This record gives sequence, structure tokens and C-alpha cells, in this order.
Amino acid sequence: MDKNNIVITRTPLRITFCGGGTDIPEYYKNNSYGCAVNSAINKYIYVTVNKRFENNLRIKYSLTENVDSVEDIKHPSIRESLKFLGIKNSIEIDSISDIPSKGTGLGSSSTFLVGLLNGLHNWLGEEPGPRQLAEEAVKIEREILKEAGGKQDQYVAAYGGLNYMRFKSDESVEVRPIRMNKRDLKSLEASLLLLYTGGDRSSSAILEKQKKAISDKTEQYTKMRTLTDSLYVDLEMGNWKSTGKYLDENWKIKRSFEDSISNGFIDNAYNTAISKGAEGGKLVGAGGSGFLLLFADKSRHDAIMSALPSLRQEDFRFEDSGSSVLYKSATT
Repeated sequence: MDKNNIVITRTPLRITFCGGGTDIPEYYKNNSYGCAVNSAINKYIYVTVNKRFENNLRIKYSLTENVDSVEDIKHPSIRESLKFLGIKNSIEIDSISDIPSKGTGLGSSSTFLVGLLNGLHNWLGEEPGPRQLAEEAVKIEREILKEAGGKQDQYVAAYGGLNYMRFKSDESVEVRPIRMNKRDLKSLEASLLLLYTGGDRSSSAILEKQKKAISDKTEQYTKMRTLTDSLYVDLEMGNWKSTGKYLDENWKIKRSFEDSISNGFIDNAYNTAISKGAEGGKLVGAGGSGFLLLFADKSRHDAIMSALPSLRQEDFRFEDSGSSVLYKSATT
């Protein structure tokens, strides 16, 4: 297929309800499987891939890099993606995000990588499917770059939707869209609050600590896995009102894994939300900072927000689509 001059991709960020951490290989490879209930949301990372007239490479993210060789690129996932696909020069890559790309817990690094791979493949005239994008992103992050973490972020970004995901000991991943009627889905969506706590943290540093402690916390991880399986069943049966209970139990387990997962400010915010009517919640992602996800009846949202004036509410909706190509221009 012919190359394209320019490609623009849009890839969704995600929230996780239950099971985050059981997608780490140190758990699922030794315990049959891990699982997560998660959803893509309508907050995105956009990646533009453009043919450059010059033979060099121009990379723009929070920094701008102008280099003559792929090997000289400092951004690790961009460098390794170009090497993985055999692209050597005459390319410009730019990215923007709806949400700050560091420390938010919404899976931004993997989301960016999936969107980048989608853009690069299409720039080369190829049209990869979601599984290919997810698998390649996992390979680059976990095998080539040796970054700590699991698999759910890459699959949510590639597939989109509200899903139950199972991470099997043979390294295969099963993505099961959760079947809910539209009324229940909208009711669940309307019951959620996403609040930005501020700050940033290194998710890889937290995940590295969690990974090393998994052998001592296997029982807790397995309990979290059981909660996730039960939430999946409840959602499919229309019992979405139980979501708060699952979030609360999941957070209590995760909170016990590592001291850096939470802090006094986050604990106080969570307890305040509960006192004002929230039925449960959790920090999204590895922990430490970022977004606090809460479940509460819609009638309690104003009281919760009034009691937490330092937190910023971010409105969102579930997103059905995974990484998509918004625009591409064929070579003439």
C-alpha cells in the first residue's frame, strides 16, 4: 500500500473500576489469570504523523526534538516504535492531550503509544486492528523498554468500550464487552464523579514496588480478582448500583499494597466523600496522585463537590471506540 503524507489519530484514556494490578505478569502468570473491569472515556490523546521534506526527524511532545537519527531520539516509546516499524527518517510526530500526560492514572503513556503505533502504521499505508496495536504496545513497553506495569491500558486504548478483560497465564488476553442496556449504562455513567487531586507521580516506580511485593500479597490480589469477577457478573445482570461497594472494597485492598499508593490528603478527601454520600471510590491507576473516581447517587454529587473545594471535577462519558484515524492524506 502507498504511504500517506499525514495521519491524525485519536485514542481514548481510561478508568479502571476493579482489578488493576492483577494484569501484572508477576501475578497472572503464577495464578492462572488476572482480570479488570475498565472503560475508555471521552478524553483523548491525539497524534499527528507527517512526512517531512528534510531527511531528519522532528518530534514534538512536552519537548521538541530535532535529530538526524532514530537512535538519537530521547523519548523512549517514540524511538522504539520507529525502530520496531523500520522508519528511519523524513518524519514529524506531534502529540496533544485532553488531560495532563503525567501522573493522572488514566493510562496516558500506553494510550499515547497505541495512538502513535496506529498513526505510524497508517502513515506506512497499513491498517492494523485493535489486537495488533495492543500487542505491539505491550511488546514495546514491557519487553523492549522493560517498563514495569500490566496490560490493561494498551487493550483499553486499542479496543475502547466498557469491558471485562482477562489476562491469562499463557500471555493471551480476552476482551469481553460488558453487555448493559442503554438506560443502565447511562445511569452508571451519571453516578460517577472523576476528581483531579493534583500532583504527579511515577507510576512505574509504584508499580515496581508492587511487583516486588506480589509474592507476599498474593492472597489480597486474588481477593481483588474475585471482586472483579463479581462486579462483571453484576453489571451484566443490571446490578450497576452495587458498583460503589466494589470500588470501596477494591480500594481498601489496593491501599494496603504499598504506602505510596495513597497519602493523608487523598485519604481525607476519600473519607470526606464517603461522609457526604459516596458509596465507594478509588484512585485511578497505580496510585499516589491523579484522579479520584467516586460512585454516588446523582443527588449527592453537589454535596460531595462542595465538601471538596480543592478538587477539580472532570466531566466525562464512556467511549465506545478505541484508537481511530481521524484523518489521513494519501501521497499524490
